[in-house]
Amino acid sequence: MVLHVAGIWRYPVKTLAGESLHTTHVSSDGIPGDRVIQVYGPEGVRTARRQYKLLGLHGSLDADGRPRIDGNPWNSAAALAAVQEVAGSDAELVEYHGIDRFDILPLLVATDGAVAAFGRDVRRLRPNILIGGVTGLAERTWEGAELQIGDVIIELDSLRARCPITTVDPDTITRDPEVLRDIGRRFGGRIALNARVLRPGNIRVGDRVTLEL
Repeated sequence: MVLHVAGIWRYPVKTLAGESLHTTHVSSDGIPGDRVIQVYGPEGVRTARRQYKLLGLHGSLDADGRPRIDGNPWNSAAALAAVQEVAGSDAELVEYHGIDRFDILPLLVATDGAVAAFGRDVRRLRPNILIGGVTGLAERTWEGAELQIGDVIIELDSLRARCPITTVDPDTITRDPEVLRDIGRRFGGRIALNARVLRPGNIRVGDRVTLEL
């Protein structure tokens, strides 16, 4: 396998659609600006697992590194109104940079072989990094392995258990429960890999990747 970085994504607002990147720094906290804004209700964090229409909004960072929602500053009235329309009138937006803002680990790594077997848009899986050149479901043997991308070393911890967010079409924002059932039948409910950064640095699309099993 000749492995390479085939895609990079960041999600400045947790549970909203994210943005595709060509290059980025990665640190022990993952990709800078990833999931630094969260949607809260009185019960705690709200996500697209239940408020699935949140995936129809897009989070991004502006040129100064400030989060935006559909082009509006995250802390503007327009951004809050857009979020409350789909997540409830009691929803609010909170900035938080703690490492526990990630569900499991700071990075999620997908492979093109598994995405091809999945047979649906990679955005349903919400990866940070897509590794290209992977044969079939080889990722299922990668738990505990390391990826080296230039000076960067990423440790692959475990296969990710998937949730109802995968059932939402990223373009039409409609749900198909069969998607999650299919992941359960064919992939044991797990696809893509939870990962952490062992050595930080810069990566870009097209970089060669070395796998150490």
